[in-house]
Amino acid sequence: MTVTMNVADGAAGPEDPGSARTVVRQGKQGPPPRRRVLSPLVQESTPAIIARKLHDAIANGDFPPGSQLTESGLAADLGVSRGPLREAMQRLTAEGLLVSHRNRGLFVVSMDDDDIRDMYVARTAVERAAVQQVISHREQEAVDALVDAVEVMREFIDEPNGAGMAEADMAFHQTLVEYAGSQRLSRLHETILVETRMCLRAMRGTYSSGKDRIDEHQALVDAIAAGDAAAADALMIEHMADGLRRLVGDDENADRQVARG
Repeated sequence: MTVTMNVADGAAGPEDPGSARTVVRQGKQGPPPRRRVLSPLVQESTPAIIARKLHDAIANGDFPPGSQLTESGLAADLGVSRGPLREAMQRLTAEGLLVSHRNRGLFVVSMDDDDIRDMYVARTAVERAAVQQVISHREQEAVDALVDAVEVMREFIDEPNGAGMAEADMAFHQTLVEYAGSQRLSRLHETILVETRMCLRAMRGTYSSGKDRIDEHQALVDAIAAGDAAAADALMIEHMADGLRRLVGDDENADRQVARG
């Protein structure tokens, strides 16, 4: 705060009102801004919670592809009214996980070969972008996290087609997208995550070697760690093409299909 006062230099007479002097008084300085350590809590709405539960149930195979979901049954299971349940189911329909058949109801989506190809186009685009972002950030933490994800896969090396290997495989790709540091990429990946899990379950039985499955992921990590964007991109394209071939057969167009992403 700045205050201007008249202060006399010696005795002030009638013709000497004193000289004007500016006196600056410093106000108290507050404490430095507090650094935020914790993120604010996000309150989920009831429809969002229901949608997440349904999302997880479909991803885990509790509701197989093609199975019908009834409002009455789900409302009873979840202990909720039909209003928020209906809103949650509309969200999953918008995501493409549920499909409405007129006069029949809502069903978990069944993926034919064209759906699988299309899903892999989207998944490849997201994960190729994630690879480039991770490399451009040059964060050792990201490389370490991917190395750890591969090590978890090694725990299931003797069960290349087991549920544990499939989950570890999916966790690797989730880690990759997470360390891209892009909310939009993460949202896109989350949208196709359930379909990806459905495909991974369908791929069980197609791997003859756990080592080969792990080596594919390790090669990708090595390219990322070396900062070799071209090699990492080529490895990701081939990795996705291999997955597509396992699902739809020996498709000679698989490489071209996923490279469109």
